[in-house]
Amino acid sequence: MYVAVKGGERAINNAHRLLAEKRRGDRDVAEIETSQIEQQLSLSVTRVMAEGSLYDRDLAALAIKQGRGDLIEAIFLMRAYRTTLPRFAFSKPVKTAEMDIARRISATFKDLPGGQILGPTFDYTHRLLDFTLMANGEEPATAHTADHPVDETMPRVLDDLLNYEGLIQDEPNPTNDDAPVADLTREAVKFPADRDLRLQNLARGDEGFVLALGYSTQRGYANSHAFVGEIRYGSVAVEIEPEELGFAIDIGDIELTECETVNKFKGSKTKLPQFTRGYGLVFGQNERKSISMALVDRAMRAREMGEQVMGPAQDEEFVMEHSDNVQATGFVEHIKLPHYVDFQGELELVRRMRAEVLERLAKSDAADAKNARSQPEAAE
Repeated sequence: MYVAVKGGERAINNAHRLLAEKRRGDRDVAEIETSQIEQQLSLSVTRVMAEGSLYDRDLAALAIKQGRGDLIEAIFLMRAYRTTLPRFAFSKPVKTAEMDIARRISATFKDLPGGQILGPTFDYTHRLLDFTLMANGEEPATAHTADHPVDETMPRVLDDLLNYEGLIQDEPNPTNDDAPVADLTREAVKFPADRDLRLQNLARGDEGFVLALGYSTQRGYANSHAFVGEIRYGSVAVEIEPEELGFAIDIGDIELTECETVNKFKGSKTKLPQFTRGYGLVFGQNERKSISMALVDRAMRAREMGEQVMGPAQDEEFVMEHSDNVQATGFVEHIKLPHYVDFQGELELVRRMRAEVLERLAKSDAADAKNARSQPEAAE
């Protein structure tokens, strides 16, 4: 993060006080509590946790309040706090196939083992402003319980319905949980980057940036036409295996959204025509980000598939070097800080270049005038 600030101590202290005043707003209005943010602005909380790389709903709500609702500022606060935390264990791979499902849909198959579960979604709303929320507050609502409980284990759509025919690319399924996995928070990114590193980058990348890149693949800036094979949202258990115990223990649940996309692949010299996958996994409920992530993940597999690189989303270096909103914010916003000496240098350089050009023009004009006088007058 690129941050450097200088200023008078008194002025800076006053700026802090003014910021606190603006954050509080009209004192005749009740102050918003972090518990309200955590419960009622849950999608904002989800984004801050995902891009801040820290799963803690209360801290995310605090960061949103402290950042006056600026989610990138809140993400920056979460990242900064994260660096102070000790790393005491690594979790086992989460088992999303055993997710406690709240929502699960597929755009490729209508009849699924376990069924389509609509869950909480804006998909079927009319996008009309509900002024009763402003006037009277929201009416209490309770969803009806289904006649049949949700299956405890939901089979994966792509594995059960396509993979048994060999129509979809097999994904590596390492049996060794101790296999090394890259960590972009501790290691410098090198290119070409493996898929595990690319997925980490996308998972904590800026939602708007990843969305735009995913959209670009759909508009032709990649050899991509994707279908959503499955989206699932719900809770999964997180397990760690302490060395002193020798077996895994459950330390809690987290909410995740997982998306697998299906892309047609025409084949190559070594591979038959088949379907390939894109993958997205993010904290909380965020289907837009998980779908976008899956689209870009598949796009960045172009070289692996022997495909021509045609768009920005296929260029892993471009994607990974520009997706981090904390880093981008720091570098973009640092130009508003004092650059007096640098600018004076630029100013003197432009003045000198301008004087040289004017001097050359003056000499050229003088030469042209001299040549004109030396020419005999044309006969009348």
